[in-house]
Amino acid sequence: MSAVAGRTSLGPWVGLVLGVLLWLGAYANLTAFADAGLALLGLERSSHLGEAIHFFLYDTPKVLLLLVGVVFLMGVVHSFISPERTRAWLAGKPLGLGNVMAASLGVVTPFCSCSAVPLFIGFLSAGVPLGVTFSFLISAPMVNEVALALLFGLFGWQVAALYLGLGLAVAIVAGLVIGKLGMEHHLEDWVRAIRVGAPPVLGDGPPTWPKRLRAGVDHVREIVGRVWPWLLAGIAVGAGIHGFVPEDFMAAFMGKDQWWGVPAAVALGVPMYSNAAGILPVIEALLGKGAALGTALAFMMSVIALSLPEMIILRKVLKPRLIAVFAAVVACGIMLVGFVFNAVL
Repeated sequence: MSAVAGRTSLGPWVGLVLGVLLWLGAYANLTAFADAGLALLGLERSSHLGEAIHFFLYDTPKVLLLLVGVVFLMGVVHSFISPERTRAWLAGKPLGLGNVMAASLGVVTPFCSCSAVPLFIGFLSAGVPLGVTFSFLISAPMVNEVALALLFGLFGWQVAALYLGLGLAVAIVAGLVIGKLGMEHHLEDWVRAIRVGAPPVLGDGPPTWPKRLRAGVDHVREIVGRVWPWLLAGIAVGAGIHGFVPEDFMAAFMGKDQWWGVPAAVALGVPMYSNAAGILPVIEALLGKGAALGTALAFMMSVIALSLPEMIILRKVLKPRLIAVFAAVVACGIMLVGFVFNAVL
């Protein structure tokens, strides 16, 4: 009997170790998977179609792996701490401290906008206030170490430091504004049910680690099962835009003399999708064709913080009015950053 009980208690841990190894192996081979898929289709990455398909084959497993990993961890954490306790802890902080903490966390998480959505969902499911989660969602793709390192290498430390300060300010202030508007009722019903619900049912008796791991698996089934079609749709849109949008068209109206260049660049950037590493070479090319730095950076920030694929994915979590408020607040902040850069540099 004891031997059977021992095998039963070890089973979840063996499954966890195997799952982690598979997750790490898959994540480490994303590029190889995309390259192999492209070769199987007989396409070259140098073509528009090849680049679009490579993007889709790379980002789809990446975002799904991130979603599964983060939601599983949040499910385990949720078994320790109820949403009410999480909200109470954050409510005890001085005004804006939660937003500062979330925005700062975003700096050290090099996610694109779609990759940041899984952690955004995890924060919401753990009961983190809405405005705080938006501070993370904005800063994670827009102000991360990848963007800062590339900006430093391409344009110097002054540009990188100014971008860091202004980007964090946009994330913090936008999160504060959204939080003050009290729009929690514009979350989709299934998200609100998770936020106000009790911790996962762990069965009779004291909670054990096998029960907590099972709670994490159940969390993945519930949330990933609802979100994955929207993820695929969003990434597909981003792949098409990533492969086919020309640079020359964008450089034509980004000069410093046109006052309307900044809002136009933001409006143009919203339908597109890329991460900081992918869009910065485009920004460098635009600057070489005469684009103003502030206008080009405003375009970059809108691409990585307000992408259309991100909005499609968020639609499964947020109602349209909240998405519109989020986009409007962040767009205003990005335009302010663009005007400041153009004025001082």
